[in-house]
Amino acid sequence: MLRVPELTTALALILTGCTPPGTPSGGGTSANGTATPARLKVASWNVEHLAERDGEGCRPRQEADYAALRGHAEALGADVIAFQEVESKAAAERVFTPDKYEVVIEERASAGAQGGCYGMPGQRLRPQKVGFAIRRGVPFTRNPDFTALGLGNDNLRTGVDISVGASAPLRMLAVHLKSGCNSGRAPTDRDCDTLFAQVPVLEQWIDTRGQEGAPALVLGDFNRRLASRNDLVFTDLDDGEPAASDLSLASGTAGATCKSKYREFIDFVVLNKSAAEQAVAGSFQEYTYDLPEEQHPSDHCPVSVSLRTAS
Repeated sequence: MLRVPELTTALALILTGCTPPGTPSGGGTSANGTATPARLKVASWNVEHLAERDGEGCRPRQEADYAALRGHAEALGADVIAFQEVESKAAAERVFTPDKYEVVIEERASAGAQGGCYGMPGQRLRPQKVGFAIRRGVPFTRNPDFTALGLGNDNLRTGVDISVGASAPLRMLAVHLKSGCNSGRAPTDRDCDTLFAQVPVLEQWIDTRGQEGAPALVLGDFNRRLASRNDLVFTDLDDGEPAASDLSLASGTAGATCKSKYREFIDFVVLNKSAAEQAVAGSFQEYTYDLPEEQHPSDHCPVSVSLRTAS
């Protein structure tokens, strides 16, 4: 496990080269791209109600709190971070600073503050979006957002889709699925109904990547204990058809340690067969804050894995 203040400096030594053709991340290849590192560390991190401005949202923070998050982001040492529960690009850039990362975030329209925060009079819920922070120097292309995952409901998160690497790119999808159905399936549970409506949509994205022969990863907060034996969501996603879409969890059978009362992960890096073949054995890590739980800067700890890349 990584512990602060350990810094993964090796991953910052990125090979330099010619910038590939294309446009900035709004439409094509990132202008920051040079050459893909021989190993790429990818992570998922639910930052918990990350607001754009001090004192706002259901996890109100001050500048010192944002500074602490920046320190954890650097200590994580990942080249690509899929993030969740972030209000805006500006909010993300308070943690993943523009001098070090390029941020892409879902383009889903938002009405702004939406409802109150439980037990916090006067605080208003801010939009929760998903996206990626990509370390500068790592070439990537932004693909159209995977809007189908939102089921036509603006209150559901969509997916952010990128291709990372100058040649033989890794396809990555950042997600944050419906909460409230972390195991089983109650027949009258609306949260479970919504989650299980998202499953075949996500499966279609995975199967399409398999049919294309592309190594692909889905990273994010699944709000589901996918590693539980015979979990209904994971068995639906990993149905063996097509064969190239055979799935594995980077965490394997490891248990979670971030919160003492939660022993199973709900945050995952899911790899298809081609991506799993590129995963570095034993590289899965759950980042730990090395702080008392009441001082954790988020209610989730990042998870990560390293992959070998094509030169």
